[in-house]
Amino acid sequence: MRSQVYAWNGSNFNPALATAAVNAYSGGTAATPGNNLTGQQVSIFIGGFGNNITKPAETTATEFVVIEDIACTPTLNASARAATNDFTTLTTLNPLPANELGTGQLAGWQLFNGSSVGGLFTVNAIGVFGPRMYVQVRINTTDYFLNPDNVTNSGIPGTASPYPRSLDFQPSFNLYPDVYVLPGQVWDVRVTSFCLGVNWGKEALQAAAPSGTFGNGSDFNAFCKYTLYDGPDALIANKLLEMGISINPGNVDWYKRSLLSAQGM
Repeated sequence: MRSQVYAWNGSNFNPALATAAVNAYSGGTAATPGNNLTGQQVSIFIGGFGNNITKPAETTATEFVVIEDIACTPTLNASARAATNDFTTLTTLNPLPANELGTGQLAGWQLFNGSSVGGLFTVNAIGVFGPRMYVQVRINTTDYFLNPDNVTNSGIPGTASPYPRSLDFQPSFNLYPDVYVLPGQVWDVRVTSFCLGVNWGKEALQAAAPSGTFGNGSDFNAFCKYTLYDGPDALIANKLLEMGISINPGNVDWYKRSLLSAQGM
């Protein structure tokens, strides 16, 4: 029984440097390039972007997984004027374009569907900074989060379950009850981003300052926390599931003590 965390960083994905991979994933060709995966689910485990593992996440016959938390990069409304996310056109290195966030967790993200006044964004600016990112859990071929009509959706928005969490971004969503992955099942955590063009975690050359680059969404992350029960602990987890008792380390230890007590030990 051990608690584990998987932190995914997809900010190193640059379509200009990975055209073949993008086309292969999104069905594009050299003549009709892929769409930078905008609006498409990407696995944080084996999706081919960011840090990946070598095979799909799955449980053996003697393993039981409890997914306890999922999160991804949040999005900031342009009108929020968060204290640590000031809009600016200047940094100590290079001038930023007028439509880019200068400081804070989402520094480098360009405004989507916004307007500016005098080269600076005001409290009346319209639009969002960030990837418009969602995170979804999939068990075998079934997505966990569904619409009321049982049609799959993109999952939980990063604004509701942000990663990393900061002063400006606190969660309003809690993954409860936990998601159980039974023995022999394949599971995955997938992200979907609805940002456009260069905003897909890409480093791009800044025309106004050829000597430098700007981030264009360098904060493009996802997170998953889970507990793996194996061997006897997995058997106990299955028994607790049959009894309708929540599966967590405390309840597994309680069941062990109950067995020992019943044996007079």
